[in-house]
Amino acid sequence: MKREQWFKPYIRAYYGRFALTVLLGVLTVCMAGALMFTSGMLISKSALRPENILMVYVPTVLVRTFGIGRAVSHYVERLIGHDAILRVLSDMRVRLYRVLEPQALFLRSRYRTGDILGTLADDIEYLQNVYMRTVFPSIIALVTYGAIIAALGYFDGVFAALMGLYMFVLIAVLPVVSLLITRVKHRQMKQQRNGLYQRLTDAVLGLSDWMISGRSGAFVESYEEDEARVAAIERSINTFSRWRMFTAQLVVGLMVVSMIYWAGGQYAEGRLPVYLIAAFVLVVIPMMDAFLPISEAIEKIPQYQDSVSRLVRMEHDAPASLRLGGSKQAKQGLTRDRASALGVHSTDQTGNRSPQVSDRSAQGSDYSVQGPQSHTGALVRTESAQAASSGPSYSLTEQGRMTVRFSEKDGVSTAEEAYTYPISLEQVSFSYEGEASKSVDTLTLQVEAGKKVAIIGRSGAGKSTLLKLIQGAVVPSEGRVLVQGQEADSYGDDISHVIGVLNQSPHLFDTTVSNNIRLGRLEATDEEIREACEQVKLGQLMDALPQGLNTPMHEAGQRFSGGERQRVALARILLQHTPIVIMDEPTVGLDPITERELLRTVFDVMREKTLIWITHHLACVEQMDEIIFMDQGRIVMRGTHAELMEREPRYRRLYELDRPNI
Repeated sequence: MKREQWFKPYIRAYYGRFALTVLLGVLTVCMAGALMFTSGMLISKSALRPENILMVYVPTVLVRTFGIGRAVSHYVERLIGHDAILRVLSDMRVRLYRVLEPQALFLRSRYRTGDILGTLADDIEYLQNVYMRTVFPSIIALVTYGAIIAALGYFDGVFAALMGLYMFVLIAVLPVVSLLITRVKHRQMKQQRNGLYQRLTDAVLGLSDWMISGRSGAFVESYEEDEARVAAIERSINTFSRWRMFTAQLVVGLMVVSMIYWAGGQYAEGRLPVYLIAAFVLVVIPMMDAFLPISEAIEKIPQYQDSVSRLVRMEHDAPASLRLGGSKQAKQGLTRDRASALGVHSTDQTGNRSPQVSDRSAQGSDYSVQGPQSHTGALVRTESAQAASSGPSYSLTEQGRMTVRFSEKDGVSTAEEAYTYPISLEQVSFSYEGEASKSVDTLTLQVEAGKKVAIIGRSGAGKSTLLKLIQGAVVPSEGRVLVQGQEADSYGDDISHVIGVLNQSPHLFDTTVSNNIRLGRLEATDEEIREACEQVKLGQLMDALPQGLNTPMHEAGQRFSGGERQRVALARILLQHTPIVIMDEPTVGLDPITERELLRTVFDVMREKTLIWITHHLACVEQMDEIIFMDQGRIVMRGTHAELMEREPRYRRLYELDRPNI
């Protein structure tokens, strides 16, 4: 996508407001010019001592009219212009969020925190200035330029050409020269400010280390030196801006002198009344106010280009595999052929299964089919006649089964698929862009419903990539990843209805405990939140707090210990009612006692769910139904704890080395 796509869509969306803003801007300039013109005429006529006050009555009324009209039009112009720009700014921020959100799992590895902060804080702000400080003033100046030349041409074509030359210097020559001289400095200043964002965010995140090492003074000194360099560039730009403004004022002065000379000549030749000399001279000054900001507006273009370039890179430079949501075809759900291929059977209203997919037997009827009542899992479909909808929608039954709602277009009536393996990987391979080696190499894995599987291995063995494949965050280059019978990447944002994730550092927001837990299911009642807290052994802690569940957690949950924060996140997952839960080293950083207590709680509350546990430690692995050891993207060992202890010397050594002595 071109850079212009960060501009054109908003112009089309708010064309009416933009056009009205420009129109009011031109009207404001015309009102200002008319005000000074009638003021000059009024002053001159009054100086001639008219015989009757009525001789200057009309100019007096016009001065009041244009004075009030200028203020009103300028106010309305700013009001409508800022309303449009704030709407654009809101849309841009939403768009940027939608760019970053699907890449959430990769942001830390692909961008520095300072880069993201700079984009959020500066780049979007710069882009809103494109319209208010560059586009609108430039259009207003061009319209004013044409109007002035046309008006002067009515009186004297040669003089109109001379004034047009003066104005051309203001709206073209000075802006181009300014752009050529300052573009490098503006780009340097923008880049160095981005560097300041990076350094400052790094320093804030590592503040305790700076203090402990005693190097905080050195950092402050170094940071101030960087700030001084940015300030020096800014001073250089400001110095040039003052000289440029001085030059522009000289040009305006020449225009005033030329106007005096011309108006005097016109009066001497009898072509112009004497009281219009001052009127023509005074009108130059407010009209020039439309031209003077153009140079500054044009010189900001490199900053806009740099901001757009960063936004475009974030939006389009990501590898195609690092996307969330899958292909368009995947999002269209189960078609008749795909349902047959997956072994989906139709069900009539009595609940009897037939071996083929059939058409809907009755319009407007609802179906609810329950699958096998065991840990085999079931895809249950409940449908109301909604011909207008398109594609499937996902939800969960109270038993934790996935419900898919189809439309008439999908060609599937009521479908149920019973499957033993809610997670299935078939000859899956994946490699990140730019890497020759495969992070996951021809891996085949099937996880039975209700089973608890531990995946262990050294760093870089492919464990985290395997999780991303199961979550549908990345698309395999070879093979298929099925979750609840569907390709993982086809769920899109609905994957959170199927899989709950407890990672190393779950984010806890600066709000109450209740609100943090309620993120799992926004419609959850206080009783359900209290029950989830009891399940994860937080009940006594909440009772001991003066505000209970309404206790603020502070930023990142700093009010609570590491184990307590993980329990809050676990309660959040319980509210999701997902049939599958993934744990990505949730006990990292916890002491052995807290680690074992947390794992005991997890295994207790997750006993009816399918559980995938990524870990480096072997504490409590004996409680897992299966242990998988990965190395270089492949499965090199698998089995129960007892089986691996019996036949795998490598596993026995690892267990003996890592087993906590509690």
